Amino acid sequence: MEPGTIVEYIDRKLIICAVALGKKNQKLRMLTEHNREVSHAEKRLAHVSSKRLDLRTGRDALVNSLQNTVARRRQLQKQIDVEALWEVLHTEAAWIDLQTMAEFSFDGEISGDHTSAVIRALFEDRLYFKFDSNRFFPNSPERVAQIAAQAALEARKAHTIEEGSRWIQEVLGARHPSVPPDKEEIIELLKSFYLFGKDSPHYDIGKEIISRSGLDPTDGPFHLLIKLGIWNHDENLNLHRFGISDTFPPEAMKAVEQLNDQETKVKPDGKRRDLTHLSTITIDGQSTLDFDDAISIERDGDGFRLWVHVTDVSHFLEKGSPVDEEALARGSSIYMPDKRIPMVPRPLAEDLCSLKEGQDRRAISITACLDHSARVLEYEIFPSIIRVNRQMTYYDSNLMVDQDPELSAMYELARKFREFRLNAGAIQLTLPEMNVWIDSKREISVSQINRESPGRLMVSECMIMANWLAGRFFRDQGQSTIFRSQLEPRGRLIDESGGTLYQNWMQRRLLSRVFIGFEPEPHTGLGLDVYVTLTSPLRKYVDLATQRQMRSLLGLETLYSDEEIRFIIQAVEQPMSYITVLQRERLRYWIIRYLERHVGQKQEALVLEKRRHRYVILLTKYMIECSLPLNCGADLKSEDTILVKLDRVNARSDTIGLSLA
Repeated sequence: MEPGTIVEYIDRKLIICAVALGKKNQKLRMLTEHNREVSHAEKRLAHVSSKRLDLRTGRDALVNSLQNTVARRRQLQKQIDVEALWEVLHTEAAWIDLQTMAEFSFDGEISGDHTSAVIRALFEDRLYFKFDSNRFFPNSPERVAQIAAQAALEARKAHTIEEGSRWIQEVLGARHPSVPPDKEEIIELLKSFYLFGKDSPHYDIGKEIISRSGLDPTDGPFHLLIKLGIWNHDENLNLHRFGISDTFPPEAMKAVEQLNDQETKVKPDGKRRDLTHLSTITIDGQSTLDFDDAISIERDGDGFRLWVHVTDVSHFLEKGSPVDEEALARGSSIYMPDKRIPMVPRPLAEDLCSLKEGQDRRAISITACLDHSARVLEYEIFPSIIRVNRQMTYYDSNLMVDQDPELSAMYELARKFREFRLNAGAIQLTLPEMNVWIDSKREISVSQINRESPGRLMVSECMIMANWLAGRFFRDQGQSTIFRSQLEPRGRLIDESGGTLYQNWMQRRLLSRVFIGFEPEPHTGLGLDVYVTLTSPLRKYVDLATQRQMRSLLGLETLYSDEEIRFIIQAVEQPMSYITVLQRERLRYWIIRYLERHVGQKQEALVLEKRRHRYVILLTKYMIECSLPLNCGADLKSEDTILVKLDRVNARSDTIGLSLA
């Protein structure tokens, strides 16, 4: 290339005009319009003019000439209507060379300034043409629309980043900030970034906003949302991650209102037996409002006559209705220390379908005659009308079990049926249940509940028996439903005697998974030959679906097809997995939250196992696993009981730092 030639190259998305000074080391030396000397390979040049400058005029004159050239070319560029040019040429769908493009753009003789102006125009407006060296290809209308949409998106993204980072800086400096309507999008971006990290669809833009605002990317968004009053210090993040709401959609609530407007008084008919003469009891937790099962019992010679009544939810809740669809999406009610989220709306769960004391209610009743060993002699399942005459808590029943004839009979039956199951190989874990109570002042109380107390034993064994008999009924009828089964455990650490705390805790790890399917297979964990669940239709969708199959066999509605049952099994799988995690982690959170106020105290612990870098231990008072460093100062073995000191505790980060006391 001749020295003095005017050239152009692209640098940092800008077209730079320069004059060639000569070659050095295979690179072209140039003086730019900005009075800088640079060296580049010739292949980087975007435009080469036929016009040359006289290098003898001196550096200042050369720079002045380059700047005049740029000004002239920019003026020519303004004359080019890129969109109009595209309108003329896009139907050709062919490459167009630079000279031809300049001839379409200008009248008269075409110079290097004209061709440079074309390059500049199409370089700055990438919407209508793509170019390769010195030729151009018109984009299709579809491609133009796509590029325009992307450009608008990028512009909006840039605006959001700029405005978002500026606003966050203002919030950080304000004492009582609020969220104006135009910043709600920023709030949703911050939530998504904090909750999902790199899995968030807004991760890149959230990261940029946080970086520019100076916010700590780890916990900054969380504390900012607290400052804005959107979240609180104990925010349940899993509810947001799993998309779980404690409110119901308008169409579901409207359907419930229509149910309430209907005549709900229970009237005798030929399909239901009137059992309102029986003494019928509910036994539940103190805060329970959705009573879905009740028990009646009478002595029958040296045996018993037992009734388990399950509220007939399906009488009101029609398949495929808005409420039913929402219940299926939820899968189950959710019980946490600080919140209860029902599967069906509260007017249905706590009133219309709840087995409330003194109210006649429709039910599905399972009755059985049992001998003195609690062996079933005969059983029957039928639609009924019942009336609960005693609504008791576990605490009440525990106090009265020895004095109350009905409770005494129920407890005797429960113990004998438990013995029957244990003799059949059932595995009965005797681990305490943790109860966390949070009062109106956010004070936390933590206690252990004895799952083997008379009240809980009565209810659990009666419900297990009812579900077992329902399973036998389906099996004997040859009818498909949702059966539950469990294989033998991978090992047995406990026997009928109950075993130690260590054995019970480790036995849980050896239990086989519970399967849900069409076939009536044995449930080894319960020691039963077949099993379904239908005693909690207000709280679990699988129970509701099983109740509907039972109602179908009793002539009250149409059967689910196998395909519909298979769909239900698949539909509830994901929400149930979420709920399991949610309930377990939320209970753990509140226990650790409680322990934050006990840093420095000593706690009893049980050594579970030794791993590569740590001991796994169980805080026995709180029934949660923690880690103890291997270099704690002692050589510990499984089943050792030790004292540890709480060194640091943080519920939000799920941290419990321990040392050997």
